[in-house]
Amino acid sequence: MTREGMFRKNNKDSGHYHSNWLSMMYPRLFLARNLLREDGVIFVSIDDNEVHNLRLMMNEVFGEENFIAQFIWKSRQIVDSRALNGVSNDHEYIVVYSKLNVLKLKGKEIDVSKYSNPDNDPRGSWMSNSILGLATEWQRPNLHYPIIDPETGNNFNCPPSSGWRYSKETMQQKIDEKRIVFPKKLDGRPREKKFLSELGSRFTNISSVFREDTGYTLNGTREVREIINGNYFPFPKPVSLLSILINQGTSEEQKDIVLDFFSGSGTTAHAVLDLNKEDGGNRKFIMIQLPEKCDEKSEAFKAGYKTIAEIGKERIRRVIEKIKADKQSKLDIDGATGKQDLGFKVFKLQQSNFKIWRSDVKTEEELVTQLTLHTDPVDENAKIENILYELLLKSGVPLTARIEEKGGYYLVNDGEIALMLEKVNESIIKKVIAENPNKVITLDRLFNNNDQLKTNTALQMKDAGIEFKAV
Repeated sequence: MTREGMFRKNNKDSGHYHSNWLSMMYPRLFLARNLLREDGVIFVSIDDNEVHNLRLMMNEVFGEENFIAQFIWKSRQIVDSRALNGVSNDHEYIVVYSKLNVLKLKGKEIDVSKYSNPDNDPRGSWMSNSILGLATEWQRPNLHYPIIDPETGNNFNCPPSSGWRYSKETMQQKIDEKRIVFPKKLDGRPREKKFLSELGSRFTNISSVFREDTGYTLNGTREVREIINGNYFPFPKPVSLLSILINQGTSEEQKDIVLDFFSGSGTTAHAVLDLNKEDGGNRKFIMIQLPEKCDEKSEAFKAGYKTIAEIGKERIRRVIEKIKADKQSKLDIDGATGKQDLGFKVFKLQQSNFKIWRSDVKTEEELVTQLTLHTDPVDENAKIENILYELLLKSGVPLTARIEEKGGYYLVNDGEIALMLEKVNESIIKKVIAENPNKVITLDRLFNNNDQLKTNTALQMKDAGIEFKAV
């Protein structure tokens, strides 16, 4: 995107190809780091074209010590026969950094179905684990010795190339504690009991290579097609992949916020909604997408989607409707209930609804003109809804705030703030004071130069312990 607000394709033939990409990414990554919570994590999807530059840039912005992993994701299911160099590029990378070096990913949940208790061991369910080591007899002679089954007297030797995992003393202690499982046949190998109750964590490390269960771009294409009934977005990431990443970096108990700077078709929002439905979590999402225009020859444009952002918005709405329908169906069948936040708001970045004070005035006439214009600071084209949200943002209230239209005024978050934006009179003022909000904001122009009403309003608010501000 150019400074003039126009989109321009970044061609490889350009001498500034890499520079253009870096100039676009750097401020976004810098902002991302500032927005991250102290225990926050960022996942960046990238292909071979810029992965080397991305790692250098991430090291500069986040610090090399905060690098966590570089995952390899097999994004293509079918080999690309169009490649001119004889190589099908079937993978992408997902580079992961934390804000501070205090975070570790959740890891992969252990498959507890592998644990059982066939011998009724009082210590509970267990699974057998190899007790072979890695050192040759020459490297670690103390790990090469025979072990004896105390019940049968059978001798078992370790392979010369590996030896046992434990010293002779430790092994004997495990035998005495009945932690070693001996085979019935002499050609078998003793193994160790690993008890489920003794696990320090129910998670093990996740592989840096993502397998088939993460899905392919082909799956992502099908998901979009099934939701909005058309091939409107090329090669989106599958929900399964984003679900894994979100699950690794968030905790449903902490009500984490997932922010996507390049939301595209809205896969990240889809994954958040599905995860919350699955585990009852309270994760929230913020999706950002420039209004990049769809090609006029594309199916999306012909179907009425003028920009990529419109495709993403429609997908999110339909996913929410599907979840609502599924919940209602479940409620009808078994009476189950479950509260999930399915709210969704769309905002477009625009200029302020208030006139901007010019600091470059040079003459007395220009200053008088500007003062006259700012007698009413509200822009003549401003809409009430836009003014409402701008004032809330400037007051530190999040865009997800609960807003009630009460007939003459707005009440936010059950009385945190009340706003009078369309009219002011004694009747409305009494109603607002009766709500006992922490703060009241109104537009100065609503008093119509009635200084007496404005002064009385300020005094009444002060007597009620309400902070009052007229803009």
